[in-house]
Amino acid sequence: MKQYRLYLAGEFRETRNSIEVRNPFNNEVIGLVSIASKNDLEDAIVAAEAVFSEFRKLPSYQRYKILMQICNELDNEKDRLSKILAAEAAKPIRLAAAEIDRAVETFRIAAEESKRLPREYISLDWTSAGLNKEGLVKYFPVGLVAGIAPFNFPINLAVHKIAPAIAAGCPIILKPSTSTPLSMLELAKIIDNSDLPKGAVSILPMDRQTGNQLVTDERFKLLSFTGSPEVGWKMKQQAGKKKVVLELGGNAGAIITETCDFDWAIRRCIGGGFSYAGQVCIHTQRIYVHESIFSSFTKLYVEKASKLKFGDPIDPSTDISSMIDETNAIRVETWVNEAVSYGAQILTGGKRTGSFYEPTVLTNTEPSMKVCEMEVFGPLVVIESYNNFHDAVKLINNGRYGLQAGVFTNRIDEMNYAFEHLEVGGVIINDVPTFRVDNMPYGGVKDSGFGREGVKYAILDMMEPRLLIKNF
Repeated sequence: MKQYRLYLAGEFRETRNSIEVRNPFNNEVIGLVSIASKNDLEDAIVAAEAVFSEFRKLPSYQRYKILMQICNELDNEKDRLSKILAAEAAKPIRLAAAEIDRAVETFRIAAEESKRLPREYISLDWTSAGLNKEGLVKYFPVGLVAGIAPFNFPINLAVHKIAPAIAAGCPIILKPSTSTPLSMLELAKIIDNSDLPKGAVSILPMDRQTGNQLVTDERFKLLSFTGSPEVGWKMKQQAGKKKVVLELGGNAGAIITETCDFDWAIRRCIGGGFSYAGQVCIHTQRIYVHESIFSSFTKLYVEKASKLKFGDPIDPSTDISSMIDETNAIRVETWVNEAVSYGAQILTGGKRTGSFYEPTVLTNTEPSMKVCEMEVFGPLVVIESYNNFHDAVKLINNGRYGLQAGVFTNRIDEMNYAFEHLEVGGVIINDVPTFRVDNMPYGGVKDSGFGREGVKYAILDMMEPRLLIKNF
């Protein structure tokens, strides 16, 4: 068992309180992690405020250099960090390696964006009052950022807060999930070896009570939270005058039309439905299939889902492993059993062993069932048929979430209709809603969140425009 100290303004600090981090697959203790106290958090805030005046003035070439230093070293450490991430999150090693790759790209994208921070020239002589005047809009860093990251992508979703903050010139204090803090504390070593000014980044595992100061303290100028809607919207109410960005998940749906590339749709929907045991904000939870291909699609989908290999996340042949803990596996089991009691049919799966829940496919559900209405965040997919494309769009829109949706079709009119009428933050044509690359705007509507992530868009949230008017 390895001991991990928190990273506080360039210091790796051991504290009086610590937590055990366990591998969800075998319950083995793999790390003992120091937990920040209120005094530790205060030290980090004071250090961040002290470095801000220096950090905000760093020229673009220096921010680029720092971000690329981190990017390159993270890439060099990919194999080692992939194993740590796989163990702490029970994420199959192939997916863990892919997440490290994405984190590398996120830093690279942030490095590029640091060279083109937004500014705008405005012509003011549109009216006589603006004669002989011109305007310049320049963006300045807002100040100290609070980042709260989830367990499911413990490094890349945290990097989506840290990398834009560095590019924008904002100090950041990040709270990683206490379930999966190890990979981020390993990243802290890489950050510490870069030329980043000490105090610009702190990574502090902490309990929820201590972490609530990230929400309420007025010295933070922006809160970026990824997690559940129940927690996120409450944070927004408590955040005071600071800017808030919330990424709160959903129950993403896909529409499979009769004109789709059938084999491609099957292959992508299997990955979208069961990658990382469905513990993905844009997990393909609901699939609506045109009635003309419903039987053949469902038969093949169930066949492939039932053949997914369960095993140790470190084993390269593993397709699906344990959920993050038994509590969440029990929750999924409860929701499925409740749906079955009201008439839903299990086509495959439906059994739990400890923290592992089998890849499960349901049909004959109702929109009001938890498995349709709520965010399952587990290895469960609902498949239903539809007759009319407009009705399928209504089914996707039915409910409290609106993060992303996928539409498999080769008809331009259906693509256009979906884009105009789906109540989501992103419409993915001929791929699953689970698709994401790290430079795209990412976020949702309704209970799926507030604002957008994606490096360029996160940077914009971390900066404020200031107008200069010149007379000549």
